[in-house]
Amino acid sequence: MTAVKISAKNSTQELSAIRSGMVVKVHEKIKEKNAKGVEKERIQIFEGLVLARKHGNEAGATITVRKISDGIAVEKIYHIFSPAVAKIEVVKEFAVRRAKLGYTRTSKKKLREKKS
Repeated sequence: MTAVKISAKNSTQELSAIRSGMVVKVHEKIKEKNAKGVEKERIQIFEGLVLARKHGNEAGATITVRKISDGIAVEKIYHIFSPAVAKIEVVKEFAVRRAKLGYTRTSKKKLREKKS
């Protein structure tokens, strides 16, 4: 599957392409201060499986992304239209039959990749 890049400034029609069961890379802007007090901005990438999408295409729409890092599960909730989210990149898509994939937290079932 080809990677689709979606930025927050794009139309809501492109953002509606994000669904549960997709593996996405979320590029998040992070502001940091160093020892001298100078503020710097960098982009941090969080790659994981979309467990849920809530609130449709309204201003408060969110996605829940989960990844396993060094054996520890990490979940983050991102506001899709937040200025802190630089872009959302779809890596691959799994075939799922649910809107919310909470069962993947405890289940050992493997998801199978969607055929293009």
